Amino acid sequence: MKALYIFIAAMSLSIVSCQKQSKEEINRAKQASIDSMRVEINKQKVIDSMKVEMQALQEKQQAQQKAAEQKVVVVHQNDGTATAASAPAAKKKGWSATAKGAVIGAGVGAATGAIVSKRKGEGAIIGGLAGAALGTGTGAVIDSKNKKKE
Repeated sequence: MKALYIFIAAMSLSIVSCQKQSKEEINRAKQASIDSMRVEINKQKVIDSMKVEMQALQEKQQAQQKAAEQKVVVVHQNDGTATAASAPAAKKKGWSATAKGAVIGAGVGAATGAIVSKRKGEGAIIGGLAGAALGTGTGAVIDSKNKKKE
């Protein structure tokens, strides 16, 4: 009979301890879910604030572009006649031919170096550097010709 009571007590203790452990695990899982949701909410707040900043920046750039597109009219009077002259159009900003040449040359040189060389990584690096140097030189020549035309 003692053995039966000990067995029942042991079983009830194991059941109670398993239930308590599972409740703790459930609470940990709930807390982990809450924490991950908080992290996601904070990330979304950052993304939203960045979107607002980008929109404000785009609006500012559009306003500057509109102002630059407006032509300035200058009136000169010579002997009673009026002539109008407009200001030159704003030059578009972008990559120079030197920068484009360097990037294109680096890409082509790296690809060629990787294909030709037995050591692919080394060949890509050397080819990229050589291609960038040649592309920069070619782009500089194109830039100087464009400046002479202007």
